Amino acid sequence: MFVSSSSRPRISSGPDATILHADLDAFYASVEQRDDPSLRGLPVIVGGGVVLAASYEAKAYGVRTASSASRALHLCPHAVVVPPRMSAYAAASKAVFDVFAHTTPLVEGLSIDEAFLDVAGLRKIAGTPVEIAARLRREVREQVGLPITVGVARTKFLAKVASAVGKPDGLLHVPPDRELEFLHPLPVERLWGVGAITSGKLRDAGIGTVGQLAHYPEEVLVTIVGPAAGHHLHALAWARDPRPVEVGRRRRSVGAQHALGRRPKSREDVDAALVTLVDRVTRRLRRGRRVGRTVILRLRFDDFTRVTRSHTLVQPSAQTQTILLSARGLLDKAMPMIESKGITLVGVAVANLEDDCPQQLALPFDPYSSSSLDTTLDSVRDRFGSSAVTRAVLLGRDPGISVPILPD
Repeated sequence: MFVSSSSRPRISSGPDATILHADLDAFYASVEQRDDPSLRGLPVIVGGGVVLAASYEAKAYGVRTASSASRALHLCPHAVVVPPRMSAYAAASKAVFDVFAHTTPLVEGLSIDEAFLDVAGLRKIAGTPVEIAARLRREVREQVGLPITVGVARTKFLAKVASAVGKPDGLLHVPPDRELEFLHPLPVERLWGVGAITSGKLRDAGIGTVGQLAHYPEEVLVTIVGPAAGHHLHALAWARDPRPVEVGRRRRSVGAQHALGRRPKSREDVDAALVTLVDRVTRRLRRGRRVGRTVILRLRFDDFTRVTRSHTLVQPSAQTQTILLSARGLLDKAMPMIESKGITLVGVAVANLEDDCPQQLALPFDPYSSSSLDTTLDSVRDRFGSSAVTRAVLLGRDPGISVPILPD
């Protein structure tokens, strides 16, 4: 629990701290350590060529998610590398979210290993927010066997920061009357939206802590990071975040990506990765009964620069062939850049989503508008596994890792 340096109690005139941010610790690695007791206490890396997760024992050596396995093993040569088991992680996530649902009906999932919970109004039947958070942590440990950190605060932003500061396996409560005392000493990188580029701009301007940013003139701040980011960061620095916990909030986009490594790739290699990603994304869209209007292609080159290209369809769609044709068109236009700069990652996303409702077809009719083939393949893969039916072009190729996501 956050403890103020002041010994005199202060009375808050604002709302209570009733928002919880619950975040599983080193999720994939914790599942591996839970299921294999011989791994407990050891530095564990989940992944193959890329680190998908690292236990806190591995993180102590500087191993970070998304770094290369070779880099990770250079930092921690005695680490144990285990292959990912996505079905085990999906099952563990479902069990944890069952605990969340039994805690409060107001749950906003952010990913398979974290969520916001609103416990306002539960004091008479379940205790204080801190007592609820403590019980939640205990139940996740007892029922699922995993460590989880919970931040308790008045706003979603502060609750998320509190859980990050409280890791690993902790509980951190930020009382409303001590929010700025907790927030202002933290580095600016704790603010949502401050990545490497924004951090560099702020530190070049002499802004290293949240408190320094809060007291920086807002009209000058926007000249450093831009109007939208400047107003956003200034509000967060003063703990202003009016967003409520949203139950049933649906995604704005669905995407997937595949790291290709640094070896040379042919046009066929990149196209095969693209086909796999489109199959994966459109299947997720259909499972959630969503359709999208904008197809997005994301590329990362050998020099780590990135580009994004997009195309907007005439009508929203979740049909594999329609999305694939659009994505291939974007890839064709990007091939000169790929050939000159090399490529290490390709990603596909479909955005501007809406519910899949009957639509008036536009002329000329889309020759791929029939969904019978897609739904048949979905049924086969749901019953016999995602590799039961595959495209000939993908035979013998690495399909990459399909990361589990929350149901939409």
